[in-house]
Amino acid sequence: MRVAVIGRTEILYNTALALKQAGHEISCILTAREAPEYTRTAEDFRQLAEKWGTPFARGARIMEHIDFLRACNPDIGVSMNYPGIVPQEAIDIFPFGILNAHGGDLPRYRGNACQAWAILNGEERIGLCIHKMIGCELDSGDIIARDYLPINHNTKITYVWEWMARRVPELVLEAISRLEADPTYILEQQSKDPKDALRCYPRRPEDGRIDWRRPAIEVLRLINASNKPYAGAFCEYEGRKLIVWDAALVEDHECFCAVPGQVVAIGDGYVDVACGAGKLRLFQVQLEGESDISPAYLISSIRRRLA
Repeated sequence: MRVAVIGRTEILYNTALALKQAGHEISCILTAREAPEYTRTAEDFRQLAEKWGTPFARGARIMEHIDFLRACNPDIGVSMNYPGIVPQEAIDIFPFGILNAHGGDLPRYRGNACQAWAILNGEERIGLCIHKMIGCELDSGDIIARDYLPINHNTKITYVWEWMARRVPELVLEAISRLEADPTYILEQQSKDPKDALRCYPRRPEDGRIDWRRPAIEVLRLINASNKPYAGAFCEYEGRKLIVWDAALVEDHECFCAVPGQVVAIGDGYVDVACGAGKLRLFQVQLEGESDISPAYLISSIRRRLA
C-alpha cells in the first residue's frame, strides 16, 4: 500500500521504518514540532523523507497541507501524536482511511496522557489500539488491532513506552495487512455511549509534585506515572528540587507517628519516608541539575524531611 505517515514521536518514526521494510511505499511524511520528551525530532523525519525521496511537510494544521496530501495519492494514513485536529475532509482523501495508534484502552481512556492516567488510577492493564479515525472526533472509530500490557503499582511509564515502541509497528503492520485482505475488516466497533468513555486531559511537569500527605501507594503511582521520558515526580529537600526516579512500598507494618515527608530510616542504598499512610522506600533520586544518586548519599539523618 501507499502509506502516508502523519504525526510525531520515535515510535511513529520506527513504524515508518517497519512499513518501508515490509514493502509498503511511504507516499509522504507530515510531521510537526516535537514535544520535549521525544527522542525523534521533526528534523529527523525530514531527513528520513529526504533519504527515501519522499514528499515531506511540517505543520500542526492538517488542512493547510490538504493539497499536499491529495497530490501524494496515498491509500492509507498512519498517525500518532499529531497535534492538530483531523477533519473528515482530510480523512476522505484516503481510500482506506487513517489509522491512529492510541495508547489507551478504547473506548475508555480517550485523549491525552492515557498511560500515565491508567497508572495513577490503579488500573490492571493498559490498552494499545490501532483504530480508524473519524473526523473531528477524539480517539473514536472502528478498532482494527489491539493489545494489552498488564500493570501494577510498580510499573513505570518508562516500561510502558518501551512496550509501545515494540508493539505499535507490529500492530500497524497487522492492521494494514487485515485491511488489505478485507477493506471492511473490523475487530471491534467502539461504543457510542458516553458512559463507556473516560476523557483524559494533558498532564504538565508541575503535576508531578509529590504530596507526602497522600497514601504511599498513591505517591508511588505518581512517581511511576511521571517517570522517564517525562520530567519526573519531585519534592523539595533543603530548599532544592529533588526528583524521585525509583521507589517501592515499605511493608514492615510498623505502627508509627511521623509528619508526612519525614525520613524514618536510612539504609544501604535507600531512604524510607513517611507518607500520609504507610512508608515509601526511595532508591534513586536527583537534585535538579545534577546526576542521579542514591538518597542515602544525600540524606544522613532521620531528622531530615522532604517537602
